[in-house]
Amino acid sequence: MNTKIISYVISNLFKLMMVLFLFPLATSIYYKEGLKLSMAYIIPIIILCILSYFLSDKSPENQSFFSKEGLVIVSLSWLLISFFGALPFVISGSISNIVDAFFESVSGFTTTGASILPEVESLSRSILFWRSFTHVVGGMGVLVLVLAILPKGNNQALHIMRAEVPGPTVGKIVAKMNYNSRILYIIYISMIIILIIFLLLGGMPLFDACIHAFGTAGTGGFSCKNTSIGFYNSAYIDYVTSIGMIAFGLNFNLFYLLILGNIKQVFKSEEAKYYLGIIFIATTLICINIYPIYSSISRMIRDVFFTVSSIITTTGFSTVDFDKWPTFSKTILMFLMFCGACAGSTAGGFKVSRLAILIKKFVREFKKIGHPNKVLNIKLEGKTLDKEMLEGVDSYFILYSVILFILLLITAWDSDTFITALSAVLATFNNIGPGLGAVGPTSNFASYSAFTKIVLSLGMLLGRLEIIPLLILVSPRIYRKRD
Repeated sequence: MNTKIISYVISNLFKLMMVLFLFPLATSIYYKEGLKLSMAYIIPIIILCILSYFLSDKSPENQSFFSKEGLVIVSLSWLLISFFGALPFVISGSISNIVDAFFESVSGFTTTGASILPEVESLSRSILFWRSFTHVVGGMGVLVLVLAILPKGNNQALHIMRAEVPGPTVGKIVAKMNYNSRILYIIYISMIIILIIFLLLGGMPLFDACIHAFGTAGTGGFSCKNTSIGFYNSAYIDYVTSIGMIAFGLNFNLFYLLILGNIKQVFKSEEAKYYLGIIFIATTLICINIYPIYSSISRMIRDVFFTVSSIITTTGFSTVDFDKWPTFSKTILMFLMFCGACAGSTAGGFKVSRLAILIKKFVREFKKIGHPNKVLNIKLEGKTLDKEMLEGVDSYFILYSVILFILLLITAWDSDTFITALSAVLATFNNIGPGLGAVGPTSNFASYSAFTKIVLSLGMLLGRLEIIPLLILVSPRIYRKRD
């Protein structure tokens, strides 16, 4: 285990966090919120500065690292940023309980959007900014940003990308990983700016537009309004946000291909077709199911399209209390909670590509019944999937199911109904935010005990990092010296 490179990367992460805290600090100063709120960001900056100096003040001679170092770096980084990200909530007095603050911070960085706050409009502007800004930081990946700003490229950093970027595969856009990261972030930030402009054109104030663009980009869903996007009651804003959520749920490599003018390859994306197809089918089925309870067809389509876009992309914004919809519609929404969006996006969930592979495997096994000796390959995106990839998807599904069941058992002990427990686990483990029942779109997670909140916080991290990195961190074998 190369501990020096781990310390070096963590040190750079702390330096990055110091810079990130300057944004809410500037917001606090701009809105003249006083010394106490300013200190909520200055104190963490001082702590991070000291820790960064003692961890690693210079680049180590041996900069080589492998998969296990990458996994440890990613898991440690996410735990640490979640802890330090919670400090402004506690120091400012916005959230008095450190466990609640940690839950809120984890929810922000993992772009989950689950909250323990009963209302948010009484919070200061800088705290609201920081709360939503964590979505931007965590959406693309904290360490992807670190790689983007490091002066030297290191292709071994692909081990970090594989551990942090959600999805079954991670491809490189260009040869050097730091250039790859920069391209991703340029696309990401450009899309955020475009979304802010569109929201401003809809009459949304600049501060509100930034907050909701952050939540849409990171597919997180934190809002500055108690009633979320529904506060604005605007068809334009609803549709702009819906399209924005869907766009950020696509694989970002597609946007790079689009910039290069490779439009044919973009439209050939099999995963994107499945993703958009699921959205269309889910929207149609729910509209048919809830048609009798709506007097306006246009309003019904708008609410359903927004909700489906929000749930499948694991954003968690809401314009309507979908917990009041019929059971059939809520069942579809729970499937979307599991499904998630595309690999290589800012969204959570199981991922459409994995779901497609599992379905293709099932079809192959069914076909083999009649032709047992026939060789049937499984293809995705026009490429034949090797045995290692197929076994990896199977293993992940089994591990996903086991973790889900364990989280459900623990959460059920502290829940009033099975639906509340199940949706709470799905909403946190799949990084969605609101669930059903007592954790529905008009409720929150405040009623859970401190222990359950910690478990659900770990569930959010497990879901965002796709399980393996966090489990590796507690495995004794990973710390043994290489032969």
